[in-house]
Amino acid sequence: MEESAAPAGEPESKLDDNMISVTHLSKIYKNDSTETLALNNVSFKVAKGEFVAIMGPSGSGKSTLMHILGALDSPTKGSYILDGTDISKLSDDDLAKIRNQKIGFVFQAYNLLPRTTALKNVMLPMLYAGISEDQRVAAATKFLKMVGLGDRLQNHSNQLSGGQQQRVAIARSLVMSPSS
Repeated sequence: MEESAAPAGEPESKLDDNMISVTHLSKIYKNDSTETLALNNVSFKVAKGEFVAIMGPSGSGKSTLMHILGALDSPTKGSYILDGTDISKLSDDDLAKIRNQKIGFVFQAYNLLPRTTALKNVMLPMLYAGISEDQRVAAATKFLKMVGLGDRLQNHSNQLSGGQQQRVAIARSLVMSPSS
């Protein structure tokens, strides 16, 4: 298949409609005199609307890859293009903006604030984005209802079951309408 160049000013991934394009991605962790190769020359593409699973044995680099895809870490080599933006070369501030606007992440440990209500936990990403309080309350309420927690808005996260905490984390990851 022959690839063509994008028109001037047009992101490369817009041509093939990929949401994610990872090319020759590697990650090396350095600790004193030791180097650990966590990812070695990984390449793949994910189209908009496509669902994928990342699977492999323990220690194969799944978490490292997810941290890079979630803009929580940077690759040592290679490129990662998310919706037309090469985020492998962005500053920490720009990565924070990308995480806030384009990525919804549900962590294994949920990372909820324990003494904060479900509603406020879901509102948190919108606060950082400068969205008004009325809009934050409305959107957080909507997404908590979508995950079946409309009756738990005022419960602190440490008062919720593990499954309920997971649903709060899902609502929080979706509330900013990450890119799909």
